[in-house]
Amino acid sequence: MLRAITSLPRTVWLIGLISLVNDTAGEMLYPLVPLYLASVLMAGPRALGVIEGIAEATSSLLKLFSGVIMDRTRRAKPWIVFGYGLAGAGRPLIAFVTSWPGLLVLRFVDRVGKGLRSSPRDALLAGSVPAERRGLAFGLHRAMDNAGSVIGPAMAALLLMAQVPMRDIFLWSVVPAVLCVILALAIREPAAAAAHPAQPFDWRLNDMSPLFKRYLAVVALFTLGNSSNMFLLLRARELGVPEAQVPLLWAAVSFVAMLFSTPLSALSDRFGRMHILVGGYLAYGLFYFLMGTLAQDGMLLFALFGFYGLFMAATEGVEKALVADLAPAMRRGTAFGWFNLVSGAMLLPASLIFGWLWQMESSVLAFGFSAACAVMAAILLRFWVFR
Repeated sequence: MLRAITSLPRTVWLIGLISLVNDTAGEMLYPLVPLYLASVLMAGPRALGVIEGIAEATSSLLKLFSGVIMDRTRRAKPWIVFGYGLAGAGRPLIAFVTSWPGLLVLRFVDRVGKGLRSSPRDALLAGSVPAERRGLAFGLHRAMDNAGSVIGPAMAALLLMAQVPMRDIFLWSVVPAVLCVILALAIREPAAAAAHPAQPFDWRLNDMSPLFKRYLAVVALFTLGNSSNMFLLLRARELGVPEAQVPLLWAAVSFVAMLFSTPLSALSDRFGRMHILVGGYLAYGLFYFLMGTLAQDGMLLFALFGFYGLFMAATEGVEKALVADLAPAMRRGTAFGWFNLVSGAMLLPASLIFGWLWQMESSVLAFGFSAACAVMAAILLRFWVFR
């Protein structure tokens, strides 16, 4: 395994390093947003659902656009550079926000940047390795991405315990943003990709296989129950976790995902993507059921967040490797665009439904709804998509 990892191309490692730096900044701020929203901007779960739902839905629409354009131009690097630069420019401005609509605008800008870079980056990553190593390549990328998610929340926790104001933490995020742009400028696109003829602008699914279309339908169902992870942090705070320890919970999730993303994704190269994804979806359903029924914080809560990291490790890289497996080579950007569109657009109703169920009914009902969606998605993936 170690030899296979070290022999991966330079492009795979560079994309992973960019994600590590970017997520160090992004995940340093991510656990602070619900705290900032509640303690400074005085808004609740419903406002959080609106902010995250709109921001993620916008990002998903742009992921389709950027994927189609990437197929049309055969160029990924410009979108990657601009996407990371735009997201990095918006994060420090959160320090100056005085109301939740202002926070919505800046989260919108951040997600626009993500939308423009994600599909071209994924297509470039898939095209940099042979088919039998895609799981390994995407797993390594997710591992490095999650390494940033460990470092970021740990830094946030240390800064909060040192009583550094949250506004100052937002301002410091400008440093990794600049580094991300510099690293993105160093990316070299494969000559083979540029040699292929440009494709016409076509966002349709006409030439995609029925298997890919069924897979997208299952992803949509699963994502309907996969609301913003910020609700998990809000739930932890509700159960009594001290404010300074909330980022540590998210760091625990990312640490587990970092450790297991590469080996679990690599296993999908050998044993098949479907088996790993079904197990991941079932793990998600169990986690959400237990989170909804938990009565108080403690070691069990930290263990559950670590278990959630296993779900992330088993699904994030494997889902994308499966997209690359099912898509025509010349339409890979569009395929990733559709995957990202479906998985992102469903976050708007997912976050709105979850926030409404929590605030108007109970957290138990909200978490139970998400668990049910995950279990149904696992069943359909096994017996309908791969029938």
